[in-house]
Amino acid sequence: MKLPSISLRLGFIGIALISVSIAANAQSISDYRKAHRDLLAKQEKIKDKIQVEEAQKYAKDLYGDQEGDNADIYSEAWNSDRVNPYQNANIPSSKVIDVSKYSMPVKHKVINSHYGYRKQFGRMHRGVDLKASVGDTVYAAFSGKVRLAKFERNGYGFFVVVRHDNGLETVYGHLSRFLVKPNQFVKAGTPIALSGNTGRSTGPHLHFETRFMGIDINPEKIFDFVNGTTIRDSYTFNKNENSSGNNNRQSASRRRR
Repeated sequence: MKLPSISLRLGFIGIALISVSIAANAQSISDYRKAHRDLLAKQEKIKDKIQVEEAQKYAKDLYGDQEGDNADIYSEAWNSDRVNPYQNANIPSSKVIDVSKYSMPVKHKVINSHYGYRKQFGRMHRGVDLKASVGDTVYAAFSGKVRLAKFERNGYGFFVVVRHDNGLETVYGHLSRFLVKPNQFVKAGTPIALSGNTGRSTGPHLHFETRFMGIDINPEKIFDFVNGTTIRDSYTFNKNENSSGNNNRQSASRRRR
């Protein structure tokens, strides 16, 4: 007849164990909540240490510089299908252009035809013709955004226009194939096309132009094609010396070290 007493005792023990378990669980929940609050507090401190400059640099590394002045670079006259879209733009009288971060548009270092007036054709040659075989890789000269990739039968043939972070636009003509699309961001040295012999061309080569707000600049004032480099780290555009058909005598500053 002692069984009920034993059962009662066991029941008390079970209740005690449950109580201990509940207490322990409550304690673990309390500990968890405290740990969570501490973690959030630490995260707040970390967040306070993140600088705006760091966030901007991170975004620039991922997507390119699309803020501030560059936002205007990629909006003004952007939707035009002209090689020179700045027909009615207010062009500054001078502009210092950073050309330190560059890539040669093709690997060859031979100029087949220079910039300037062509007496035999009665027209200006607004770029340089660089030696290239059909299918050679063409590279973006500077970082920027592709504005045009189109075809012109009696002129450039297949051609690409890239607007760059430094304010320049470069034109690549007589191509055989596009490797990029309009509105695509590219880094300096990114393959953008294959060279060819399309349009008004007398043989395979790359026609290469450098322009500031539509005004053509002699590429040899910026690039030393023979040595595969830029002449200086910066180039000073002068509107008065860059009217169409002149000798394009520009000054430059800060010699490359």
